[in-house]
Amino acid sequence: MAEKKEGKNGKAVKLVIDGKEVEAAEGTSVLVAARGVGINIPTLCYNGRMEPYGACRMCMVEIETSWGRKRLVASCVYPVEEGLKVQTDTEKVRKIRKMIIELLWPSWQAYADEYGVTSSRFKTGMTDCSLCGLCVRYCAEVKKENRLYFKGRGIERQPALVEGSELSCRACGECFNLCGSGWVATRC
Repeated sequence: MAEKKEGKNGKAVKLVIDGKEVEAAEGTSVLVAARGVGINIPTLCYNGRMEPYGACRMCMVEIETSWGRKRLVASCVYPVEEGLKVQTDTEKVRKIRKMIIELLWPSWQAYADEYGVTSSRFKTGMTDCSLCGLCVRYCAEVKKENRLYFKGRGIERQPALVEGSELSCRACGECFNLCGSGWVATRC
């Protein structure tokens, strides 16, 4: 029996996640639908208080649409569809997650043990920021302060203060709680 979730317009769609029949409100992301029935999909850049970002790709899953198209998608930004089949822990998905952990090594080690990562085969730029964007997005979307942004590209990319800004939000401290790699604590 599928767990039923109805949206604002009353329309729910049926899908299958890891063999489990699920009903979710139209417009719900695959990630939220999965979590709603107790299926954990790891994330780095997702936070329910902010718009889904899809940057980290840690939440990748394999899907098969009702018309047979198969592909990998970021579950935090992919909406549920009628007849969708989702697999959250396949060999392809595990390889992608392992590579993401290696790319972020050593700044993000939260899932390292689970995916067997002890070092990285990649040369990375920053070692103290996972570039998840949670601090930048929280400052803009929730606090409406817009004091942080991403500067640079590729391995040179890093969070930075807008010129002339002071990071005066220490009293809030939410970016400290959101930051899984510790970058905020070392800069603020």
